[in-house]
Amino acid sequence: MAYLTIFTAPKAFTNPHIAIIQRNAIQSWMHLSDQVQVLLLGEEEGLADLARELEITHLPDVERNPQGTPLLSSMFELARQHSDSPYLACVNADVILMPETMDVISKGSSQVKEFLIVGQRWDLAVKVPLEFKAGWEEQLHHDLRARGQLHPPSGSDYFIFPRQCFQEMPRFAIGRAGWDNWMFFHARQKGWPVIDATSILPAIHQDHDYSHLPGGQPHYRLPETSENVRLAGGRRAIFTLSDTDYTFLDGKMKKIPVKGKKLLREIEIFPLVKLDSFFLGELAFTIFHPVKAWNEWRGRIQYKLRTR
Repeated sequence: MAYLTIFTAPKAFTNPHIAIIQRNAIQSWMHLSDQVQVLLLGEEEGLADLARELEITHLPDVERNPQGTPLLSSMFELARQHSDSPYLACVNADVILMPETMDVISKGSSQVKEFLIVGQRWDLAVKVPLEFKAGWEEQLHHDLRARGQLHPPSGSDYFIFPRQCFQEMPRFAIGRAGWDNWMFFHARQKGWPVIDATSILPAIHQDHDYSHLPGGQPHYRLPETSENVRLAGGRRAIFTLSDTDYTFLDGKMKKIPVKGKKLLREIEIFPLVKLDSFFLGELAFTIFHPVKAWNEWRGRIQYKLRTR
């Protein structure tokens, strides 16, 4: 039985650069430990060939939305059906994980039964296939120090959790904005510690363009993102890494101090995470952000008038 199962739905391997960075990422997961299982989900071109080459389990029958995008609900279900690992990780297929991953899971699981481990990514330009020989992680750490950029805390590219968590997942489209933010929100609602592992777990996002998306535009501008936000419960459910409530300090999971801006934010989201009230959450947002709230309502009214 593997200790950790990592699952992902890669893009097609037709773009040479996308093919390189996805292969780099997947191979990095295989080199984390012999206690790691990798599941590749979907039927994108080139995926079955890579799975055979690397001797990885390939699950092509992922449910999709009308636009043909794989659904997170199906991915999570398949990951549970085809693994018996106590811990699961949904990871973007262009993200390299480092060996510290296994230690981070051990630190979290030693203190709590249910949790969500997330973190900021490091953006790094990678143009060539990586060689996973002895010392590969030291070379990547060196490259990060020299050329890497820490991405703003808007979302996470990896989600690590015990298999009993997230058993009910809305029909989110993978690769579009909104679903990752819901993961933070849902965990906070459930009272699971949401642990920011940025300080001890470098997750390397290999830079790429958006040529694989419709019109080559970023995912947050696509209609599927709007649908993801709707499924999440609306804009108030769009949490970020700033809404994590734990971190790692001196090797142990510690509560993030609630003061200053953090205190104001915790008061604002209290109706959402403690009372499960979107109405009160909307009211709190209006009190804390009257200008933003007015602009949102004005935009909604204008949209309804235009679509009459």
